[in-house]
Amino acid sequence: RIRYRSGQSIMLSSLDKLVAWVLTGFLAILTIFFNMYLLLINQRNYRKSTKHRLNPADFIITAISLASMSLQVLTYLWQTLDVIDTVCSISIAGAILLVLIFSLKFIIFWSMAFLTFYYGTKLVVEPVHCYTRIQEAIVKHVHTALAVIVVSGFANCVPLLSVLTYYNGTTSGLSDCGSIMPTDMTGLAYVFYYVIISDIVPGIIMVKCSISISYHLAKHLLDMKASSNGAHGPKLGTQMRVIKMTLSLVVVFVIFVIVDIFTQMTVVLMRQNTLALTILFASIYTTVSALVLVYGKKSYWKELIATYNLFLDEYPCLSSLKVEEVKTEPHEHSHGH
Repeated sequence: RIRYRSGQSIMLSSLDKLVAWVLTGFLAILTIFFNMYLLLINQRNYRKSTKHRLNPADFIITAISLASMSLQVLTYLWQTLDVIDTVCSISIAGAILLVLIFSLKFIIFWSMAFLTFYYGTKLVVEPVHCYTRIQEAIVKHVHTALAVIVVSGFANCVPLLSVLTYYNGTTSGLSDCGSIMPTDMTGLAYVFYYVIISDIVPGIIMVKCSISISYHLAKHLLDMKASSNGAHGPKLGTQMRVIKMTLSLVVVFVIFVIVDIFTQMTVVLMRQNTLALTILFASIYTTVSALVLVYGKKSYWKELIATYNLFLDEYPCLSSLKVEEVKTEPHEHSHGH
């Protein structure tokens, strides 16, 4: 559906934008469903807790869920504005929505990097040195670290308003209202700074943590192979799902960052009206990462499948859609730490 001009240029037609809008709406429903499920389970855990406190992993996941749902609502509003307001009569609203979207993206990316970092510190035992002391200090102050991430998200993105072009005349009738079109070197430098600080730096943290976790897993498996009594088996059983979830989050993030940087460059450098694609990919990322977070906790996934099957029991004609329920191993427990 995307039209190519002059060999490289990508231009979205009004039909392309409409398709992106419909897809964003569908993804918003899925994201809100999965994130609301995570929030409800975490709230139940909070109420059941004797100290009325969430463990650090659940607290970070709660922050990610809130930011993801907010992002989906804003992306859908922006897509709606982009499709309906073809003459950019309220382009300032589009610009403000865009700044909020980029702020929430920043918060989600850094929170996801923080979650990976947290699991890395819990799964990988390293010799005590300066770096591990810093890790411990950060993990002890999860609430403060998340507050810094949220404040930084808005502080780094609000200046984007000075870079946004409220009317982008790329192609008559196909413009993106409030697009990121820097008009000078300062604006261009700021966009590059934003991409590095919001996409690349958290990506480096996540990849570093995933390498540590993968190395730990390989070493543990070799130790188990060398051990004749297999004493480490149960411990690995409780960790394996967390490791799979963490590595999956990193893979999803890296793929998204590559696509995100490419689409942002088409807007900034090629001056195309492909901002709708950037917004759509952000929606896809929040949906996939929410699914991975639910699947990553066996108790959460088991309960979701059981609830889904109970719902289908009400409608015998849909019994063929039932999913086989997860069996819990005797030594398996929630990985919240």
